[in-house]
Amino acid sequence: QVQLVESGGGLVQTGGSLRLSCVASGIGFAMADMDWYRQAPGKQRELVASITRDGSTNYVDSVEGRFTISRDNAKNMVFLQMTSLSPEDTAVYFCSAYAKRNIVARFQRYWGQGTQVTVSS
Repeated sequence: QVQLVESGGGLVQTGGSLRLSCVASGIGFAMADMDWYRQAPGKQRELVASITRDGSTNYVDSVEGRFTISRDNAKNMVFLQMTSLSPEDTAVYFCSAYAKRNIVARFQRYWGQGTQVTVSS
């Protein structure tokens, strides 16, 4: 069974920081491309940050320079360090993996349940 479990969300003031964590199980984590998405009320889900299996990272323009994605393959975890937060960052943040369940399976996208981040003005 594949599970992605996020943690670290909460309420923070403008300019503050949060660190989101996601622990994965049931997938070949080291071979997975890992992403953080977010969805604000009334808006579509958007890709915020990505980290490939070889450690290459990419960010949406609105978070470039403020957010940092990283991974720990030994712990099957991916992180999103968020700084200089603004109310526009308020959303549910989802961990996502493009991964295989086992060596013979095909790659599929998996999702966590999400963690709420609220930035007050």
